[in-house]
Amino acid sequence: MEDSAVGAVCLLGLLFLLRTELEAKRLEEAAGRERSRADRRTLRRLLVVRLVAEVERIEVRRRRRRMLLRLLARRCSPCVWAHKRSDEWWTTAVPGFRNRQWNQNFRMSRRTFEYLCRRLKPALEKSNTNYRLSVPLDKRVAIAVWKLATNAEYRGVAQLFGVGVSTACACLKAFCAAVGEILLPEVIRPPDAARRRELALQFERRFGLPRCVGALGRLHVPILAPGKDRADYSNPAGGGCSVLLQAVVDGTGCFWRASAVRPGSPSHAGVLRTSDPRGLAEACELFSREAGLYVLGDEAHPFPDDGSHEAGRVRAAVGDALRRLRGRWRCLQGRNDCSPERVASMALACCVLHNLCESRGKTHRDGRTLSPTPPPAGQTEGVAAGEALNTP
Repeated sequence: MEDSAVGAVCLLGLLFLLRTELEAKRLEEAAGRERSRADRRTLRRLLVVRLVAEVERIEVRRRRRRMLLRLLARRCSPCVWAHKRSDEWWTTAVPGFRNRQWNQNFRMSRRTFEYLCRRLKPALEKSNTNYRLSVPLDKRVAIAVWKLATNAEYRGVAQLFGVGVSTACACLKAFCAAVGEILLPEVIRPPDAARRRELALQFERRFGLPRCVGALGRLHVPILAPGKDRADYSNPAGGGCSVLLQAVVDGTGCFWRASAVRPGSPSHAGVLRTSDPRGLAEACELFSREAGLYVLGDEAHPFPDDGSHEAGRVRAAVGDALRRLRGRWRCLQGRNDCSPERVASMALACCVLHNLCESRGKTHRDGRTLSPTPPPAGQTEGVAAGEALNTP
């Protein structure tokens, strides 16, 4: 009986130990599962945090990239080295100009102005930068044309168009260079054989002067006395310093040859022979060897002039063409304070513009142009000097 009780107690103890061991094992497994779940939750949280951080970094990069692109695309307004200037006259008043107002202010029609812009675009158009906008092409041409037409100071031109003084000077320099490079070889050129025959017939019908293909004229443009080589620019006729513009005029008042040279010579004939960089003398003397054609000169030039009434009318027409040239482009009237080289380029540019305006029928205020028929005897054709100089 006692052995049975001891055995039962031992069995109960074994059962208790087994149960305790099983319970401990179950608790340990439950704790392991809980740790595993906690680890997975922690890992998920870490993954979410890293993903959010990566997304935020990507978004920050995108925002920075967009900001940089906006900064690159936006034109930064200069705040120190550029002053705000008003160009209200150019942007507000000029677009409403009628053709008569264009002729009065710019000495040419709007169509001629637009033609200049198209032809000179490859040489004058500039690109915008990230720091400032370039001066538009039409404004560049308008600045140069206004300076040539009015001979105003650079300061006044700059204030009128809302640009700097140096910009106005650069626009004029670039415009004259572009005209000399692009338009001058096309607009002012010696006539070919067919054109010479046409010019000779034109002079004979209009002035009664056969075999004449042109008349030589000269114009002194007063300049500020240069500091170097002053004697080379002295005007032997009127005193002071000047640049001598010599041109051959056809029967319609246009120029088919032009040259701006130094007048420092004992005679105009010497200037023509020694100081002409464009071969004007050779072009004029060429016709004496071709079927008796010639270019009419005067007492100062070594070209034929018989002193007849017809020759006098031709010389009067040449003077009238030069007066119209000066009346249209005021930079050739009073003293021009630019450098002699700049004045020479301005004079040639004015000759080119004169031909363009004359060939396109640009009239003066009184509406008269050169007529294809000769005027009555004793009457000077064209526009009088006072009218030409007072023409806006």
